[in-house]
Amino acid sequence: MASPQQARAQASAITSGKTAPEAEAAPSSQLRALFDQPRLSPGQRRIAQYLIEHLTEAAFLSITELADRAGVSQPSVTRFAAAVGFSGYPALREKLQAIALGALAGGPATAEEDRGNELQAAVDAEIENLENLRRDFADPDQVIAIGRQLSESTPLTVLGLRISASLAEYFAYAARRIHPDVRLVTKGGSVAYDALLQSREAGGTWVLAFSMPRHAQETLAAVRLARGAGLRVALITDLALGPVADEADVTFATGTGSRLVFDSYAAPGVMAAALLQAMTDADPERTQARLEAYEHVSDQHQFFLRD
Repeated sequence: MASPQQARAQASAITSGKTAPEAEAAPSSQLRALFDQPRLSPGQRRIAQYLIEHLTEAAFLSITELADRAGVSQPSVTRFAAAVGFSGYPALREKLQAIALGALAGGPATAEEDRGNELQAAVDAEIENLENLRRDFADPDQVIAIGRQLSESTPLTVLGLRISASLAEYFAYAARRIHPDVRLVTKGGSVAYDALLQSREAGGTWVLAFSMPRHAQETLAAVRLARGAGLRVALITDLALGPVADEADVTFATGTGSRLVFDSYAAPGVMAAALLQAMTDADPERTQARLEAYEHVSDQHQFFLRD
């Protein structure tokens, strides 16, 4: 196993020729592109972060050493290598060493660049997700149409299980201000089944479901049950293709931020807010009446702090 000192010697040999190597992305950027997989588990993302932050040392570690440094098990490292597209840890380490040699050949400036701020990189990725969503909104007809359908469904069921529950809770909280009967489902299994069947029996026609990585088996089962019961399903998720999307009547695919250990949801949050806006516009008289009534109650009972 080559040491970092030996690697520097190899890097020096590479750069000693008269022809300079072609410019390429910074090593940290190469690693982020390599590891930018939304379906990596939190443990696997810890490995990715360690490799990005300690590349020139980590690229020459054994699997045992890397597992110990990253605070995970050896099988976790093996699964991580497979998850990012390699046959095993040796193949991944070979790729890491090639990138590390480029970093060492670049000298102190490149090494400093490799210690770039992961939080800024996460923000940059979310900005890209929002830019993509902005392009999608160039044609808002589908959002407007589904917002109208959701507005007309009484009751309206909002489904979000496991990590998707927070987005569902946000949507349901806001939708209750403008819709007379919003039913939130954040538990799977028979609890979700009961709620969905009762919603259909009460006259509901639509379910708005959220499915964020890592996608829950319970979500797929609940969406299938909803469809089987006669409910239509609008889905906000991260990919247009996949088992859950295949079951939905309409899918709004928006990217999630996957640069940190846990995902961030800037674009799905905006997508949810856009559907809420479409619901308010679908029945402006009901919207105005309900919002004014809620403001009266909130003032009467002092729900909020006064500015």
